Amino acid sequence: MTTGSSRTSSPPADGGISTFKGQDRALRADRLGTTGLLLSVLAATAPLMVVAGVMPTTFGVMGIVGQPLLFVILGVVLALFSVGYAEMSRHVHNAGAFYAYISRGLGGTAGSGAAMVALVAYNALQVGIYGIFGFEVSGLFATYLEIELAWWIPALLAVLLTGALGWLKIDLNARVLGVLLLIEVALVVIFDVAALGDPGPEGLSLHAFNPDTLSGAGIGTALCFCVAAFLGFEQAPVYAEETSRPHVLVPRVMFLAIGGIAVFYTVTCWAITVATGPDAVVGTAQEQSAGLLFFLTEGLLGETFTDVLHVLFVTGMFAAMVSFHNVVARYAFAMGREGLLPSAFGRTTSASGAPGTGSLLQTGIALVVVAAFALADDKPTGDPTAPVLHLFTWMGNVGALGVALLMSIASVSVVAFFVRRGAAGTQFWRLSAAGLATVAPLFIVVYTVKDFDVLVGSGPGSSLNWILPGIIALALVIGLVQGLVLRARNPEAHARIGLGNEAFQLEKAAETEH
Repeated sequence: MTTGSSRTSSPPADGGISTFKGQDRALRADRLGTTGLLLSVLAATAPLMVVAGVMPTTFGVMGIVGQPLLFVILGVVLALFSVGYAEMSRHVHNAGAFYAYISRGLGGTAGSGAAMVALVAYNALQVGIYGIFGFEVSGLFATYLEIELAWWIPALLAVLLTGALGWLKIDLNARVLGVLLLIEVALVVIFDVAALGDPGPEGLSLHAFNPDTLSGAGIGTALCFCVAAFLGFEQAPVYAEETSRPHVLVPRVMFLAIGGIAVFYTVTCWAITVATGPDAVVGTAQEQSAGLLFFLTEGLLGETFTDVLHVLFVTGMFAAMVSFHNVVARYAFAMGREGLLPSAFGRTTSASGAPGTGSLLQTGIALVVVAAFALADDKPTGDPTAPVLHLFTWMGNVGALGVALLMSIASVSVVAFFVRRGAAGTQFWRLSAAGLATVAPLFIVVYTVKDFDVLVGSGPGSSLNWILPGIIALALVIGLVQGLVLRARNPEAHARIGLGNEAFQLEKAAETEH
């Protein structure tokens, strides 16, 4: 201990990392390799949920025939974003990812604001999936077992199971996610081959890639829908402390994820237009809604394949829930380690090395939110799709708005980080990419807020149009105020925001010297 220091062996009230005394304050390294990290990241994208949910909605509600081209454009934009984001991952290894990068570039107060936004946004994304999960499981029970099951029963059971998995080793989680993901992707690829091998009345038309198909008032809102399909790729740095070579693996996985997601969604979305014919895809999507994919597979591959696809649709959602749960738990861990949450959250479990308290926090939030929606559900006289339209849609769009905002701020922080280090010249092309990448997420943020009534189906006069985006604004304000208070009351702890395990190692070295 440094001479004259007022620190003690017990955790300080601010939860600062200066008193870290053991491995329970550090995530265990060498748990994930390239494959495990990639599978954990890709599981969050829930490919089957995107194909069966996002794509039909964009076709039917927005009337955008050129959705395949939209995925190509977004793939390029997000690759530009990842140039700077990946370079930051070589210098900063912190489970706080977004907020750690923002802290290192724009200061601890900005990082505190970003931390609260990330915690709220990823919680919203994770909790929202329980709505559609419960609805789909209850539908499977009704269809195949003729059992009427309230949606919230499987939703609450999924909350508990997800929480239990959150306490296990991350490499075991990666195996579970990987198996579910690979089966899910394989079935969609089979559909792609079948659709392209037996095209609709217009043949193998490339009309969906014509730039003219992106015209119309719905293009901005369609971007909001489609960017949500990519969410998950940005999570790779969250696991940096648990990889063997984070400076190599994290950038590699991010680019593999973006490239794989962009190609997969582009081909599958094109296959849907080929199966229906580009001229008929909007009308068919409006008629079939979320059943579009299953309608097409039944005609091309038969009833048995479609039944299996329904089941994998549910398991894919479960994989996404587990993946987002792990991310939320690690954000809570990083925030607890740095005094932005109570210090208890900055500890890992002794058995698995997982951020157990953070996992409990996410599970508790999920239980409260799902229970609240269950109590508000007015079935059987009300709308049976309420949990999907409300819990899933509301929370999903709140989460997507928060992540898009974080992406835009993170791009600015990348530029600031390298400029402050005097590396603007050597990093010029990466900083240029980061600068360009700032514009697209900001554009998406503006359109998301502007068209929130369309995104959540609330109508132009609804108070939800400002209440729901206001959740992210409130989280940002609370985080910024917390950062300012911490800077005034404990400048030392404020200076450590974003340093994560690096500050822990520095403290250990200082204690060894003294």
